[in-house]
Amino acid sequence: MIKRIRRSYRISKYIIYKETLVDYREKFWSFLGSFIGIGVIAFIQSSYLTEMENVFLIGSFGASSVLIYGAIQSPLAQPRNLIGGHLVSAVIGVTIAQLLPDILWITAPLAVSLSIVAMQYTKTLHPPGGATALIAVTGGAKITALGYWYVLSPVLSGVLILLFVALIFNNITSQRKYPTDGRFSRTIKWMVSPAAQRLKNIRKKK
Repeated sequence: MIKRIRRSYRISKYIIYKETLVDYREKFWSFLGSFIGIGVIAFIQSSYLTEMENVFLIGSFGASSVLIYGAIQSPLAQPRNLIGGHLVSAVIGVTIAQLLPDILWITAPLAVSLSIVAMQYTKTLHPPGGATALIAVTGGAKITALGYWYVLSPVLSGVLILLFVALIFNNITSQRKYPTDGRFSRTIKWMVSPAAQRLKNIRKKK
């Protein structure tokens, strides 16, 4: 028993230590991607949706940014999980808010718990999805007033912006590949590569 505990401790310590060994280039691209992704959403919010307070820029997008820009190899950060997790959770959160209004001690835990189970069933587990469901029932009158429009905007629209930025900035260098599906990432990388490099590759093939 003691040996197992020690072994588990060593493995955990190694994993935690390894996670801190992020190359400075990885840090740069993580910073740049998240800055641009959140920045675009914030720009739209501040320029065109000022009367809606911060409805377009919900907190769960910050958590998603950690995954899709800082932990791009994680299964939880892949596009299916990013989009599906948020959408499934948003639908559940809005539904709970519609069925059980003003019963926070039931709606909050129920929305989060059901969203976790739904994401597990649909294989779209994305931790920030729990926050998306929670925001649907605790976000205040303006969020509640959106009803199921909350699923389309801010959730889907914001998620697509984050994904688009991630597909560009996570594939600019050869050290990063997102998503982990090789064919898709190679296509994106080809699209964002300089034209000169593309011509060089074509000439090599000839």
